[in-house]
Amino acid sequence: MEERAYQWARALCYYAGEDEAFLEGFWQRMTQSEGVYREFTYYLEHQNFLCAYKVAGYSVVDIMVWQMDHFKAQMDRGKDDMKSNGDKMLLMAFDTMLNMEREPARYVDLMQTETGTDYEGKYV
Repeated sequence: MEERAYQWARALCYYAGEDEAFLEGFWQRMTQSEGVYREFTYYLEHQNFLCAYKVAGYSVVDIMVWQMDHFKAQMDRGKDDMKSNGDKMLLMAFDTMLNMEREPARYVDLMQTETGTDYEGKYV
């Protein structure tokens, strides 16, 4: 399974436009995290989220929803690098979860205070 998961990570990175250095860093962190690795391989096998593992109460789906909110705000501002790139959105959700394991307070704060919703005065 590990070789198959690595090849899938490589493909996701390729389709997301990430380089070999990103892949190696991502994979190293992935193999050091039993919880995220289990979520990653479950998704690979089932094309669905397990959501059994959470960091500070957040699942990979919660992270993906938060990132999609940002994605919509970027599109509103004319930036659309993930417009048709579901692979990148998925990869970044797992990457963020790995980062969140190391800095949970930082990411919880971002998820609770930083929304993608535009409102008057947000960018002042």
